[in-house]
Amino acid sequence: MVMGLRRPTAARRPQLPGADPGETAAGAARIGNWALALWLLLLTVVVVLLDALTGTDLPLIPLMVVVPALASVFCTVRQTTAVAVWVTLVVVGSRIASTGAFWDVVFLIGFTALASALGVVACAARIRHATEVARLRSAAVALQRQILRPLPIVTRQICAHGLYEPIEEDRFVGGDIYEVVQSPHGTRVIIGDVQGKGLPAIGAGFAALGAFREAAVREPELAAVADAVEDAVVRHNAFSAETGEEERFVTALLLCFDGGDRAQAVNCGHLPPRLLHDGAATAVTLYRTSVPLGMADLGGEARVAEWVGFPPGSALLVFTDGVTEARDAAGDFYPFDDRLGGWAGCEPDQVLDAIQADLQSFSGGVRRDDIAVLVLSRQQDGGNAAAHGRTNQHLHRS
Repeated sequence: MVMGLRRPTAARRPQLPGADPGETAAGAARIGNWALALWLLLLTVVVVLLDALTGTDLPLIPLMVVVPALASVFCTVRQTTAVAVWVTLVVVGSRIASTGAFWDVVFLIGFTALASALGVVACAARIRHATEVARLRSAAVALQRQILRPLPIVTRQICAHGLYEPIEEDRFVGGDIYEVVQSPHGTRVIIGDVQGKGLPAIGAGFAALGAFREAAVREPELAAVADAVEDAVVRHNAFSAETGEEERFVTALLLCFDGGDRAQAVNCGHLPPRLLHDGAATAVTLYRTSVPLGMADLGGEARVAEWVGFPPGSALLVFTDGVTEARDAAGDFYPFDDRLGGWAGCEPDQVLDAIQADLQSFSGGVRRDDIAVLVLSRQQDGGNAAAHGRTNQHLHRS
């Protein structure tokens, strides 16, 4: 497989310079001013005509007091205020022109003004709440992006291309993690998924990543690296328990590449990798799968590394369950292995592009979990410097 150019990380949403992302998203109108004015005018004409036809037996104009409440759900504060003023003028004008009792007219005018004011207040409260949520979501996603290095990552043994798409909904922000570290013992790789969602999951993922980055360089044995990450997750859980937060575990797959035709793997309750070789994709069987990180006390057995094939021209594809557990509109799971076989002979970037597009189409754009995929291809002789050069050129261009 030929190594491609640097793959950019997940696209960021454009925003105006100096604009607050939360306010921009939350305060945006869902209906244009002209469209709102047209619908409001048509509604007023219809209600006034019907009110004239029904006469005093069934007055319909007072029912327009519900319009500001409806506008508060879809419109900005300014639009809702305009709707409230218009409705108040229409109701007041129609009642003044009527021959009803004085106190009935006063009561209706007062009720209309109160209902319109409540609609504006409700709209302002909705936008304020949505802005706060958007800010929290933006902060969580930005934190996720900052603790994970941009891809691809080139080492002396491999080139790691990848796809990373965090879910950008406040309560669904997940804890998918990955890292590639060049060490004296070869290239160490981790991909994992923290149990749970939200900022606490990101915190547990950061603890696991920090421990891996240090242990990957320090420890000569891959199993010892896994044990170091285990200890970090346990310490993080102990601290979380003291602060009243939920304890979490991390499913993870650790790999080590030394430039040979095999790679070491320690599987901590994670999905097994897929081997892309000779135009075929096969699931790699791992016989020593252990419990997730943070749960070693429940396992009873020490973690052991095992060898998996990594022949020349092949690539190992590792991923999180955001891929395999994606669902379509009917609730069916994404047929990952069936689809992957059709892309096994493609370049790493092409495989990732195909997975991204196919997942988007399959799920209809509705996701409930992060997506992280790494394609780990063998580094060719002399390819390291060239790859670094292409990557640096791309970085300068972007």
